[in-house]
Formats: sequence, C-alpha cells, structure tokens
Amino acid sequence: MDGQTSLPVTDDLASGPVPGAEVLFTQARTPRAFSPRPVGEDVLRHLYDLVKLGPTSGNCSPGRFVFLTTQDAKERLRPALSPGNVARAMAAPVLAVVCHDPLFFEALPRLGADEGLRDWFAADVGLSEETAFRNGTLEGGYLILAARMLGLVAMPMSGFDAFMVEDALLTASGWRANFLVGLGYPAENEPHPDHAEPRAPRLDFGEACLCL
Repeated sequence: MDGQTSLPVTDDLASGPVPGAEVLFTQARTPRAFSPRPVGEDVLRHLYDLVKLGPTSGNCSPGRFVFLTTQDAKERLRPALSPGNVARAMAAPVLAVVCHDPLFFEALPRLGADEGLRDWFAADVGLSEETAFRNGTLEGGYLILAARMLGLVAMPMSGFDAFMVEDALLTASGWRANFLVGLGYPAENEPHPDHAEPRAPRLDFGEACLCL
C-alpha cells in the first residue's frame, strides 16, 4: 500500500457487498486479545498517512495522536485507567491516545485556502473548542478504520481520567485527551469472523434514522 487507499464505490448495492466493507465493518470485531507481534513505527506512520486524508471541517485537522509503544510508556497511564481497562490497555502492543489540539487554528494558514480562518477561530474560544473536539473525534474514528485496513485490530476505550493522562503526557503540547485505542495484530486464538459469537444487538434503521 502506498499511503492512499480507496474503496470502489457501486451505485447498485443489490449487486453484492461493497468491496472492503467486510474488512471495515461486517467481519471486523473489537479484539479480545492481541498477538505479541510488535507494531513497527513504519506501520504507525502508514496508519497516520491514511488518517490525515480523512475530511475535517475546512481541513482544520485538529486530531493529534500519541502512540505508546513500550511497556514503560504505557505504565505512565496505569494510574489514570479505570480498573476494567488496566489489563487490556497494558496488553496492547501500542496504546494510542486520541487527542485534539485546542490551538489547531494556528496551522490553518498552511492547511486552508480561506483567508481569515485562523483569526476567526482564535477570537471565539467556544467555537474553536467545539470544532477541535468534534473533528478530533472524527479523526479518531478514521484511526480505527485505517488500522483495520492495514490488518491491525483496534480496541477503543474510554474509562480513564483525562486530566491525569494530560498531566502525564501532554503538558508540553497542550493537547487534550479524548479516548484511547489499543492497537495490534489479532491473536492467533481469535475466532474467524464466521465462527465468532453473535454480535451484540444494534438499533435498526427505523429506530436510528430519519428520511425527511
């Protein structure tokens, strides 16, 4: 893969599944365990090269990512984790902290074609915070999907003290922590999707959607 991945689009969904949908959605599962196989920095760089291509408002790109790749680095977060997340977070070959930069607008002169965007966001703290959080969360979603495209599995987690994470890792950058994602390769004993336990129920279209 060359850093840019595109999925074919068909206007006739009745003809069969959209290529790539199984990898991203229908067969993909949140892992119960990870393989001990390490995730190299080259893979993480490739991962981000995909994430950064996802659309954000005005190309504002406020998402920031801290990849904890060593046990010592992950241990810095142990005190911040809820008890139910400690074991899974420590077992992940990479623990990603999905963050956003409240001062994302400082890069807008380089990222956006519209003049005055930087000053507009800088003058409105509420707007800039809302934009950073919304779009940073969106980029965290891209991270999960891009990881699956690269053959990784992703275990998103909340259940942590964001202020403790920021004190431990983000003081110098000023970034804000949003959620965590354990990243790695699937464990050998993970069941094939065709033999896995049934998914937990989801809401159907009529409950979750409106067509107006």
